[in-house]
Amino acid sequence: MIINKAVNNQFYSVISHVKNTSTMLDCSGSSVMIIHQDQIVAEEYWGSHSTTRHARPIQEDSQFHVASVRKSYIGFAVAYAVQNGYIKSIDDAVTTYLKDINNELLGETTIRHLLTHTHGLSTNDGKILREFAPGQSWAYRDINIDFLTQIVKITTGKTVAQILDEMVFTPLAFKETGWYDEPKEQLVEVMRQANDKFWSTSKGTDGDQKNMYVSTRELAYWGYVHLKQGFINGKQVVPADILKLATTLQSPILLDKDLPQNGFLWFVKELPAAKTEIGHLVPKGSYQILGYTNVALLVIPEHDVVAVRMFNRYGSTPTYDYLSDIRAFGDTVMGCL
Repeated sequence: MIINKAVNNQFYSVISHVKNTSTMLDCSGSSVMIIHQDQIVAEEYWGSHSTTRHARPIQEDSQFHVASVRKSYIGFAVAYAVQNGYIKSIDDAVTTYLKDINNELLGETTIRHLLTHTHGLSTNDGKILREFAPGQSWAYRDINIDFLTQIVKITTGKTVAQILDEMVFTPLAFKETGWYDEPKEQLVEVMRQANDKFWSTSKGTDGDQKNMYVSTRELAYWGYVHLKQGFINGKQVVPADILKLATTLQSPILLDKDLPQNGFLWFVKELPAAKTEIGHLVPKGSYQILGYTNVALLVIPEHDVVAVRMFNRYGSTPTYDYLSDIRAFGDTVMGCL
């Protein structure tokens, strides 16, 4: 996949914002890319893969650990399963597909609840717990991702990675996106606390683990595929119905109207919500995916924009206000238009 470059100064303030964030996060390397009106208009890399002497400079093929940004790929796989009839409805009970889970505990939890973080489930020491009734509130946990990847494999007979490779990576020649068990030159080292409770050492290449790495340009291309609804270089490469389903509002109506809203795991900007992680100036119809490495992919269809920022800091520093900063990222993009 190739997008023409026409780098200019229009989005200079976004680059400055990302550089300022990288300083606050005390990371060794970062980058930014913006696609506007079918052209790469901003692209910059700085720093290195690690703090070690002679570390590889951050560059076009550097692949960052994207943490929860992987959920947008899992959302795609679920949308694929729905569109192809493997999953009859996202309002099906989870227990319809996962027979070995405690039926009484899951109760009326549906796939919609898993996709929109409204399932109310959590884990503690390997035990599944219920925080609130399904569809009554919103909480960001990982148990829903475990369930969704299992459901994809059970219903389709394919892993998340196989679906993505077949439907997106191979047709668009993506070579810098994937799940990696072993180190390689292009993978950027993750700067983290040794005892960080969110860090996963699980391995696997099925797409169900947290070991996903993506280059800046291919994360931007992933956003661009969604922006263009799969119509790339004059051809419908990826089915539009899958992409549309994944990025439109799917959240149930909640009592607290200010909670974040989701599509198929994407954060979406649809109804007014004070607790949204998308900037105030970003218009309705936009969608965003975020990772614990502070990576972000923002798509703004109304203005034909895809914006990506990459860092290699797992978690944050004591003085860093994540929510304020990620909102400011989107608002800074909007300020350049």
